Amino acid sequence: MTGEPAARATDVEGEAPPPGRPPLRHMLSPQDWIATAQTAAEDSWVLLAHWAEPAAVHALYLDPATPGVVPVSIAIEAGAYPALSPLLPAAALYERMILDLFGHVPGGAVDPRPWLDHGAWPSEHPMAAPSAPRTDRPAPAARAEQPDAMILPLGPIGRPIGEAALLRLTLDGPVIRRADSRLGFTHKGTLALMRNKSPRTAARFAARLSGDATVAHGLAFAEAAETAVGTAAPPRAARLRVVMLELERIAGHLDTIAEVSRLAGAASMRAACQLLREILLRACHFAFGHRLMMDCVVPGGVAVDLTPDGASALLQALGAVAARLPALRRDHEGVVPGARLSGTGRAGRALAESLGVGGVAGRAAGRAFDARVGFMPGYRTLAVTPAVRPAGDAAARQAVRIAEIGASLRLVSSVLEPLPPGPLTVALPQVCGEGIGCAESIRGDVWHWLRIDHGQITAAFPRDPGWALWPLATALLQDSVTDDVELIRASLALPASGMDL
Repeated sequence: MTGEPAARATDVEGEAPPPGRPPLRHMLSPQDWIATAQTAAEDSWVLLAHWAEPAAVHALYLDPATPGVVPVSIAIEAGAYPALSPLLPAAALYERMILDLFGHVPGGAVDPRPWLDHGAWPSEHPMAAPSAPRTDRPAPAARAEQPDAMILPLGPIGRPIGEAALLRLTLDGPVIRRADSRLGFTHKGTLALMRNKSPRTAARFAARLSGDATVAHGLAFAEAAETAVGTAAPPRAARLRVVMLELERIAGHLDTIAEVSRLAGAASMRAACQLLREILLRACHFAFGHRLMMDCVVPGGVAVDLTPDGASALLQALGAVAARLPALRRDHEGVVPGARLSGTGRAGRALAESLGVGGVAGRAAGRAFDARVGFMPGYRTLAVTPAVRPAGDAAARQAVRIAEIGASLRLVSSVLEPLPPGPLTVALPQVCGEGIGCAESIRGDVWHWLRIDHGQITAAFPRDPGWALWPLATALLQDSVTDDVELIRASLALPASGMDL
């Protein structure tokens, strides 16, 4: 196949990986780096993630034909590397992040503007080795406009509780001709905070990347750490992880459905979803000691077990959701929300695939990818059938969420009764290795990569679904009208914190 990586896979020392472990990375020449990107573009590979270290740049591809992941790397030469964005539009935001944090220049990039760096950092390229004192402020994030263009800035502060993000809309009357986004307002320095710490200590930073996806990020991080050191969570812990993840997905979907219903004028549907979410979160607090189950998933297993009456409390809350689900489905198909949602923010399958959009937004556009199928160890014996809709609009995304709530209800019920006995955690050996882990969050697939040296993290990167959703949002906003902006944003459940790193 043209452009297939020619170099052999290597582990962190450059030697062949031990038997039984998958290839970790292909070290490529600049020519093979570009050839791999050409293969990805021609064969519909998906760019899952693109990140860097002080001396190298990495990319993670999904080959849908296998399906399997292909990690590749290239060494930095003279402070630069060949950009992927001319061939793969999904790489553009990653390249801007890499330039901000590490100073690696993507040669031939389609968009060299700053992304995370707003000019307030004390040094330029803080992840570089060594970092340099700041000499100037980043250029403005806005593109050049015609002198008479009407600009509508939205954010970074919007609703009383919401993600901090800036949308800059170029208008022609009520029609949006171009949309630009800017994030980084909640940059936390996560990559630096994880370095030189044990996976157990660094897990707290992964769990705080995105509050409503804390289990998903914690689980992907834990699986990456376990893969790196060659261990696995005990059976009881693996089942509890499934329970926690599905509970988080149900709560997150209810929250998004409530917000979309508010914007669509379906007040009763919004109230019902808010009530059901509160019932579920209270049951989670009773069962696991935290409403969001933050810090409950740790490398090696889980930190808490169900309380003695936790399973019955969860099943009672799930029963309340299940009893209301048929009415939610009827309300969604009603005249008021249906008229407002149909045709709004329509995404085609080709666009979703080119940007690597997964989760609800991807499946509502016909891309039937779900990280739980084939990529998550805890789901290997469970029947997961992704809900797929072809329409790609806000109505399809709402329908997928309702269908996924029903599927998650069945999954949790089947896993809770009975849970296998046994330990909750295993110790992680103090060894060297690299690992990749993933989880299916409320917005799509989360990926974490770790490099561990004798039990300490030397490099890490978390990939939030927002890396794919924000480019999709700006594409959908173009040629839409200003009245649909908030509805499109809500129907995509646009995140910011997980991308701010």
